[in-house]
Amino acid sequence: MSKAKNLQTGHIGLNVTDLDRSLAFYREVFDFEVLAEGKEEDRRWAFLGRGPRLLVALWQQSEGTFSTTLPGLHHLSFQVDTVEEVRATEEVLRTLGAEFTYDGVVPHGESGNSGGIFFADPDGIRLEIYAPTGADPADAPTPGAPTCGFF
Repeated sequence: MSKAKNLQTGHIGLNVTDLDRSLAFYREVFDFEVLAEGKEEDRRWAFLGRGPRLLVALWQQSEGTFSTTLPGLHHLSFQVDTVEEVRATEEVLRTLGAEFTYDGVVPHGESGNSGGIFFADPDGIRLEIYAPTGADPADAPTPGAPTCGFF
Protein backbone atom coordinates (compact mmCIF):
# COMPACT_ATOMS: atom_id res chain seq x y z
CA MET A 1 0.00 0.00 0.00
CA SER A 2 1.39 3.38 -1.01
CA LYS A 3 1.25 6.40 1.30
CA ALA A 4 0.89 9.96 0.01
CA LYS A 5 4.17 11.84 0.03
CA ASN A 6 4.56 15.58 0.53
CA LEU A 7 1.02 15.83 1.93
CA GLN A 8 -0.24 19.40 2.53
CA THR A 9 -3.52 20.91 3.62
CA GLY A 10 -5.48 21.86 0.53
CA HIS A 11 -8.33 24.20 1.45
CA ILE A 12 -10.92 24.53 4.21
CA GLY A 13 -14.65 24.44 3.47
CA LEU A 14 -16.95 26.35 5.82
CA ASN A 15 -20.74 26.33 6.00
CA VAL A 16 -22.15 29.85 6.36
CA THR A 17 -25.64 31.26 6.78
CA ASP A 18 -25.27 34.40 4.61
CA LEU A 19 -22.76 34.21 1.78
CA ASP A 20 -22.77 37.95 1.06
CA ARG A 21 -22.01 38.79 4.70
CA SER A 22 -19.28 36.13 4.94
CA LEU A 23 -17.72 37.16 1.62
CA ALA A 24 -17.44 40.74 2.80
CA PHE A 25 -15.88 39.63 6.11
CA TYR A 26 -13.32 37.19 4.69
CA ARG A 27 -12.31 39.57 1.89
CA GLU A 28 -11.84 42.50 4.30
CA VAL A 29 -10.04 40.58 7.04
CA PHE A 30 -7.87 38.25 4.96
CA ASP A 31 -7.63 40.17 1.68
CA PHE A 32 -8.88 37.10 -0.18
CA GLU A 33 -9.83 37.23 -3.85
CA VAL A 34 -12.96 35.52 -5.15
CA LEU A 35 -11.60 32.77 -7.41
CA ALA A 36 -15.00 31.34 -8.36
CA GLU A 37 -18.59 31.78 -7.22
CA GLY A 38 -21.90 29.95 -7.54
CA LYS A 39 -24.84 32.35 -7.64
CA GLU A 40 -27.85 30.07 -8.05
CA GLU A 41 -30.23 30.94 -5.21
CA ASP A 42 -30.31 27.42 -3.76
CA ARG A 43 -26.60 26.70 -4.46
CA ARG A 44 -24.57 29.73 -3.35
CA TRP A 45 -20.87 29.26 -2.76
CA ALA A 46 -17.53 31.04 -3.16
CA PHE A 47 -13.92 29.90 -3.53
CA LEU A 48 -11.51 32.35 -1.88
CA GLY A 49 -7.76 32.54 -2.13
CA ARG A 50 -4.72 34.48 -3.16
CA GLY A 51 -3.38 34.26 -6.68
CA PRO A 52 -4.25 30.84 -8.06
CA ARG A 53 -4.28 29.14 -4.63
CA LEU A 54 -7.66 28.16 -3.18
CA LEU A 55 -7.62 28.59 0.62
CA VAL A 56 -11.24 28.77 1.83
CA ALA A 57 -14.52 27.62 0.31
CA LEU A 58 -17.72 29.14 1.68
CA TRP A 59 -20.97 27.19 1.30
CA GLN A 60 -24.30 28.88 2.08
CA GLN A 61 -26.10 25.85 3.47
CA SER A 62 -26.54 26.20 7.20
CA GLU A 63 -28.66 27.85 9.86
CA GLY A 64 -27.89 29.06 13.37
CA THR A 65 -24.38 29.68 14.65
CA PHE A 66 -21.20 27.65 15.00
CA SER A 67 -21.39 25.14 17.85
CA THR A 68 -18.38 24.34 19.99
CA THR A 69 -20.26 21.46 21.61
CA LEU A 70 -20.45 19.22 18.54
CA PRO A 71 -17.66 17.21 16.90
CA GLY A 72 -16.03 18.91 13.95
CA LEU A 73 -13.99 22.02 13.35
CA HIS A 74 -12.37 23.42 16.51
CA HIS A 75 -10.92 26.56 14.94
CA LEU A 76 -9.26 27.71 11.75
CA SER A 77 -5.79 29.25 12.04
CA PHE A 78 -3.79 31.40 9.63
CA GLN A 79 -0.08 32.18 10.02
CA VAL A 80 1.46 35.50 9.00
CA ASP A 81 5.12 36.52 9.05
CA THR A 82 5.11 39.19 11.76
CA VAL A 83 3.22 40.18 14.88
CA GLU A 84 2.75 43.61 13.28
CA GLU A 85 0.58 41.92 10.63
CA VAL A 86 -1.42 40.31 13.43
CA ARG A 87 -1.95 43.69 15.09
CA ALA A 88 -2.94 45.33 11.79
CA THR A 89 -5.56 42.60 11.26
CA GLU A 90 -6.76 43.13 14.82
CA GLU A 91 -7.47 46.79 13.98
CA VAL A 92 -9.48 45.78 10.90
CA LEU A 93 -11.47 43.33 13.02
CA ARG A 94 -12.18 46.00 15.64
CA THR A 95 -13.61 48.32 12.96
CA LEU A 96 -15.86 45.43 11.88
CA GLY A 97 -17.06 44.85 15.44
CA ALA A 98 -15.68 41.30 15.58
CA GLU A 99 -15.95 39.29 18.79
CA PHE A 100 -12.56 38.48 20.34
CA THR A 101 -11.83 35.59 22.70
CA TYR A 102 -8.89 37.36 24.38
CA ASP A 103 -7.88 41.00 24.48
CA GLY A 104 -5.12 41.62 21.95
CA VAL A 105 -2.21 39.40 20.97
CA VAL A 106 -1.67 36.53 23.39
CA PRO A 107 1.10 33.90 23.49
CA HIS A 108 0.37 30.31 22.49
CA GLY A 109 1.68 29.04 25.81
CA GLU A 110 3.32 30.15 29.03
CA SER A 111 6.12 32.64 28.21
CA GLY A 112 5.78 31.70 24.53
CA ASN A 113 7.13 33.81 21.71
CA SER A 114 4.55 32.76 19.12
CA GLY A 115 1.08 34.16 19.50
CA GLY A 116 -1.86 35.82 17.91
CA ILE A 117 -5.46 36.91 18.09
CA PHE A 118 -8.52 34.71 18.49
CA PHE A 119 -11.87 35.88 17.15
CA ALA A 120 -15.12 34.75 15.52
CA ASP A 121 -16.48 35.25 12.01
CA PRO A 122 -20.09 36.42 11.46
CA ASP A 123 -21.38 32.86 12.01
CA GLY A 124 -19.38 32.36 15.21
CA ILE A 125 -16.70 30.17 13.57
CA ARG A 126 -13.57 30.43 15.71
CA LEU A 127 -10.55 31.86 13.89
CA GLU A 128 -6.94 32.65 14.75
CA ILE A 129 -4.24 34.73 13.10
CA TYR A 130 -0.77 34.30 14.55
CA ALA A 131 2.91 34.95 14.01
CA PRO A 132 5.63 32.43 14.91
CA THR A 133 7.59 35.08 16.83
CA GLY A 134 7.05 38.51 18.34
CA ALA A 135 4.35 37.87 20.93
CA ASP A 136 5.31 39.34 24.29
CA PRO A 137 6.29 36.47 26.55
CA ALA A 138 3.64 36.56 29.24
CA ASP A 139 1.27 34.35 31.12
CA ALA A 140 -0.94 32.47 28.71
CA PRO A 141 -4.72 32.96 28.98
CA THR A 142 -5.10 29.22 29.63
CA PRO A 143 -2.46 28.15 32.20
CA GLY A 144 -0.91 24.75 31.59
CA ALA A 145 -2.50 24.21 28.17
CA PRO A 146 -2.16 25.57 24.62
CA THR A 147 -4.00 28.87 24.27
CA CYS A 148 -5.63 27.72 21.04
CA GLY A 149 -6.95 24.53 22.61
CA PHE A 150 -9.43 25.59 25.28
CA PHE A 151 -11.39 28.70 24.42
